[in-house]
Amino acid sequence: MDKLSSLDWSLVQAFLAVAETGSLSAAARALGRSQPTLGRQIKTIEGQLGADLFHRQPRGFSLTEDGQALLEPARAMRDAANRMALTVAGHEARLEGSVRVTASVAVSVWHLPPVLAALRVAEPLIRIDLVPTDRTSNLLYREADIAIRMYRPTQQDLIARHLGDVGIAAFAAKTYLARRGMPRTAQDLGQHDLVGMDRETLLIDGFRQGGMLATRDWFATRSDDIVVAWELVRAGCGIGFAQRSIGARDPLVQEIDLGFPLPRLPVWLTAHPVMRRTPRVRRVWDLLAEGLAPMFRAGA
Repeated sequence: MDKLSSLDWSLVQAFLAVAETGSLSAAARALGRSQPTLGRQIKTIEGQLGADLFHRQPRGFSLTEDGQALLEPARAMRDAANRMALTVAGHEARLEGSVRVTASVAVSVWHLPPVLAALRVAEPLIRIDLVPTDRTSNLLYREADIAIRMYRPTQQDLIARHLGDVGIAAFAAKTYLARRGMPRTAQDLGQHDLVGMDRETLLIDGFRQGGMLATRDWFATRSDDIVVAWELVRAGCGIGFAQRSIGARDPLVQEIDLGFPLPRLPVWLTAHPVMRRTPRVRRVWDLLAEGLAPMFRAGA
């Protein structure tokens, strides 16, 4: 640990990124550095510590015994550095600057734009960095200041506000229904083309929870990009699933009643309490809650 604490922090970051992602390329993307730079930093930290920290394998990097022993101390250093950064950021008093907001792709595309437009009018000195992703961002590591998530956060050191619920429904293009007919029950889905996910299992898991043994082969057209999947439904590729409010305002599609309720997804506004006390973050939090809550309050 003594040797570790004397290292340049960027070298410790490089070690952690490679250890947690298992490859130089993934670590480079996570840190915003180049792959050759990460490679040189790994060699440097190994040279300064006098130990091999990784096994180089055809499919990536795995920790040696020495590397495994350093993993938790390195994480402790990262946690301490993040607490320092959060403490400093929490004392910023200006109602201006940047606030990084992360949300699911669906929320970012179909719900947030008018809310952020109103926010810009109300607070023109606050700049918004919007990160649309279905990957969970770590608020403790300041990957984002505020997150809008479709599940309740489990970390106890975060604060969260339940904005409402998103209703899910089945939809198909009117052109598709004119060609193939309207399914009346869940069993009728076996006679239809379905639009679903590729590697993600959310839909399959949902069907199985409803008692139907769904598999990936159920879906004739597949994409993990939710916006692309919705465009496939609109174009007539088959029956798909989306937020009810999105389909309800689209004249090209029609909702399908399958005879059983589909799950509703909760929407949570989440932040670290230190950042939540920062004036600009608190202001963005309040305006997001004010703009988004009416959209989700009725489970739309």
